[in-house]
Amino acid sequence: MKQDIKQAALDYHARPIPGKLGTAITKPCATQADLSLAYTPGVAEPVRQIAKDPDAAYRYTAKGNLVGVITDGSAVLGLGDVGPLAGKPVMEGKAVLFKKFAGIDVFDIEVAAESPQAFIDTVARIAPTFGGINLEDIAAPHCFEIERQLIERLDIPVFHDDQHGTAIIVAAGLLNALEVQGKNLASVKIVCLGAGAAGIASMRLLRSLGAREENIRLVDRKGVIHAGRDDLNRYKAEFVVTTAERTLTDAMRDADVFIGVSGPDLVTAPMLASMAARPVVFALSNPDPEVSPEMARQVRDDLVMATGRSDYPNQVNNVLGFPYIFRGALDVRARSINEPMKIAAVRALSDLARQPVPEEVLRAYNIQSLVFGPGYIIPKPFDPRLKDAVAGAVKQAALASGVARLTP
Repeated sequence: MKQDIKQAALDYHARPIPGKLGTAITKPCATQADLSLAYTPGVAEPVRQIAKDPDAAYRYTAKGNLVGVITDGSAVLGLGDVGPLAGKPVMEGKAVLFKKFAGIDVFDIEVAAESPQAFIDTVARIAPTFGGINLEDIAAPHCFEIERQLIERLDIPVFHDDQHGTAIIVAAGLLNALEVQGKNLASVKIVCLGAGAAGIASMRLLRSLGAREENIRLVDRKGVIHAGRDDLNRYKAEFVVTTAERTLTDAMRDADVFIGVSGPDLVTAPMLASMAARPVVFALSNPDPEVSPEMARQVRDDLVMATGRSDYPNQVNNVLGFPYIFRGALDVRARSINEPMKIAAVRALSDLARQPVPEEVLRAYNIQSLVFGPGYIIPKPFDPRLKDAVAGAVKQAALASGVARLTP
């Protein structure tokens, strides 16, 4: 990041008042009568109603439209374990996106927890405040157990966006990229570089969508996850394959798909050259991808490529998913965000990219046209159709799968 951009970012966060969030009063508060309703004595009446019926909290408080964005600061962006307080600007940023794109209110919560179990217990204790919980920037492998336990303990949606948000956008983009390339998910060889939260969740979701286990190569710092390794945690062990491939170079040979959720400049020109005809390359490391689009296109003129950056085509951006996934879940008061709801989000995003693009989207990005194809496989974040399309699909899936407590 250039120095002037760094300073601009600091100024943005500091002025005219520190931070990116505030609170707003939603009821009149101009007279003595207003105060008597907002607080004592009037407030006692909704308290009595909620004590009798906990579901009344959705009628008399902001719970039903309030999400907790919660972190322990152990895996903040590409900066690593910077701690909960340093993660606060990111959590505030996530809150801005929830509000801007889906009208959802957020409290950002940064937890100084001495262990994963302490974090779990803390979140469980404060959960009555919220209609849903978005876990954020929690390091693997602890993030898997944290999410699992909280889902089991709570009756509101718990969603680790670094896992499932990334997986949903990756899957939606990949389905479309494969269609452009004339390939099928069930038959392609997929290499995923990065065996943390995003990589494992993405491969799990692709399996649910039809990718074959024997065609997936999950690669970590020590190489391919294969049957001969004895250093694997139980999450990586889900993707053990019997293969002679040991290195990323080995795995990339004849691969149809590369998905990078790792670090910069890890894919070389010879690796790209060894991939199968008409490859798909998702180099998602930010700010510097595993391979630059410029170099990739010099080596392969037959590829479809996506990155995590907004200055290249096909940005894999979680903002396409999480605001609308929670919107759909909250609207039917879902108990969880389950696999059918995630798949519904994938299908909705995939389908939307195939539709004609509205003029307002073209104006927002200062472009003349945008047509489904190699340079447009994923909707743009400022597409106003996202809310209805994704939230609507998630809502219907929640109803169909039995986790919704409200019906239209």
